[in-house]
Amino acid sequence: MTEEKIEDRLKRMIASRLFLKIAPEAIEDNKSLMDDYGVDSVSLLELVVGIEEEFGIVIPDEEFSIKHFATVAALAAFVGSKMTAE
Repeated sequence: MTEEKIEDRLKRMIASRLFLKIAPEAIEDNKSLMDDYGVDSVSLLELVVGIEEEFGIVIPDEEFSIKHFATVAALAAFVGSKMTAE
């Protein structure tokens, strides 16, 4: 799976699970999920669950880092690395 496809899937999942009032394709890859899209601590937990369900991976507590959730691009890189590791 290419990183672009991961980013597209992440954008759809983020928009859906967080009830964002913007189209998934309007989410920019390098904009801050926290500052620009209002992701907070509760939203982060929802995203972890969504990622685990969408991509069939597990994010153990010890691997959780806020830096992975900074942008869609960072999140796609993290998810991609988890998928190739499993």
